[in-house]
Amino acid sequence: MLQALSKRLLKHATCGAAAGRNACRRIGTMVEGFRGAIGNTPLIKLNKLSEATGCTIAVKAEMLNPGSSVKDRAALYLIKEAEEKGLIKPGGTIVEGTAGNTGIGLAHLCNALGYKCVIFMPDTQSQEKIDALRVLGADVRPVPAVAFDNPQNYNHQAKRYAESLENAVWTNQFDNTYNRKAHFETTGPEIWAQTDGKVDAVTFSTGTGGTLAGVGMFLKSKNPNIKVVLADPQGSVLYNYFTLGKIERSEGSSITEGIGQGRVTQNVQGAPVDYAILVKDREAVEMTYFLLHEEGFFVGVSSGLNVAAAVRVAKDLGPGHMIVTCLCDSGQRSYGRAFNREWMEKKGLLDCIPEKYRIAMH
Repeated sequence: MLQALSKRLLKHATCGAAAGRNACRRIGTMVEGFRGAIGNTPLIKLNKLSEATGCTIAVKAEMLNPGSSVKDRAALYLIKEAEEKGLIKPGGTIVEGTAGNTGIGLAHLCNALGYKCVIFMPDTQSQEKIDALRVLGADVRPVPAVAFDNPQNYNHQAKRYAESLENAVWTNQFDNTYNRKAHFETTGPEIWAQTDGKVDAVTFSTGTGGTLAGVGMFLKSKNPNIKVVLADPQGSVLYNYFTLGKIERSEGSSITEGIGQGRVTQNVQGAPVDYAILVKDREAVEMTYFLLHEEGFFVGVSSGLNVAAAVRVAKDLGPGHMIVTCLCDSGQRSYGRAFNREWMEKKGLLDCIPEKYRIAMH
């Protein structure tokens, strides 16, 4: 589908000089430190996909947060809760179980705020994320990837470790609803303001569920007719949960990191989801490369999945609607996998990347 789109849209390409006319966007007031720089990310119209669908497809550029991902927002609010409730004192230790991006956000904030940071993570995550955490000074503890009901799951290990220390807190990103509160108080209002209230639908993939739930709750409070659509990768339970009402994994597994879920977290519970979309890896990967070569954004496969879902929602709603999603993080964190020819070939996904886009691979 995207190869055909690319050919149809070549005539709409613009030169660098023309694009440069909008290079100087308005600069706001000075912010206070790292934590003050989180949020207020730009909302960007994807020109070629909008042209192709007849809708406005727009993305929150969350990789432009200071820690380079959407998870900076949750990390800030998780620490904020611990501070507000007196759960941690200066010099204390923040402990979390994370697939990477929340940990990176926490590690940045711990450096800025004077805390120590310990991260438990599944050993299936990309080396780029592990290396980034260690560069940031986090104590990184990769552990075998096992189901949540196993006592050795990385989240349970993080909880036990925090409980063994003085002046430490397990921030519990999956079930701590300060996570979705971050998006209710920041991301949702930003989208409402940036679209002048004209947004028709939002769609997000979920790991903890904070973005989808928080944004959805806020936007529904402003206009209950706004559609909230969950985008789910293969092997997650959430598509079946919201479609069939049962906790059962969809067929297959996914190369995406940090999204998809085997249970319904506290952040997801009560989320005002209108319907769910199952996005297969082949569609997400193809869109990831389309975003790089046709729209100019170097992002990870979870972002490709989000945008693929937005295109599907645009088709559901028909022309003339505005659909918003987010670019979760930079493609640099997927460089060793999603942009590696040998790795993608082993996963059976090389052939879904158009030949002309494979120049981006190493």
